[in-house]
Amino acid sequence: MSKGTEGATPGFLVWRLSMKWRVAVDRAVAPLGLTHAQYSLVASLYGMQRAGERPSQRRLADHTGLEPLYVSKLARALETAGLLERTRDPRDPRAVQLALTEEGRDVTRRAIDVVQGLLRQLLDPLGGLGSARTEAFMRDLTTLLDAPLDPLDPFREHETEQS
Repeated sequence: MSKGTEGATPGFLVWRLSMKWRVAVDRAVAPLGLTHAQYSLVASLYGMQRAGERPSQRRLADHTGLEPLYVSKLARALETAGLLERTRDPRDPRAVQLALTEEGRDVTRRAIDVVQGLLRQLLDPLGGLGSARTEAFMRDLTTLLDAPLDPLDPFREHETEQS
């Protein structure tokens, strides 16, 4: 364990790992004109389009875990950069559908390659992408992501104990 993490809580370690990843991805995709958040959006959109989906901003927000308002802001910036198109959904005029442009697909493919290289570096200490340790790590991360978090719950539990 590194000196900076001795005695650290699990929450602190999650924070540090997420910040390490975010900074690394930000630096890696900056030469392509993207931020980490923009990369998350275009990479997710790329995968959804390959699966035949033309998602709404709301659907993409749900998929990425980003706030819908933030997805809207990112989508507008990516549209201005010529990387994606925003169009009204013919079935629901309130909804905006997103699609990568040809340039957006090209930039996204290059960004995915760069980020995959970072992912290989990150997972190398666990034996690499296909290792049993990495698969177990991914199961654990999925379990934690699926666990509900209600910021009011700890307070309610504390109030109940005092009653």
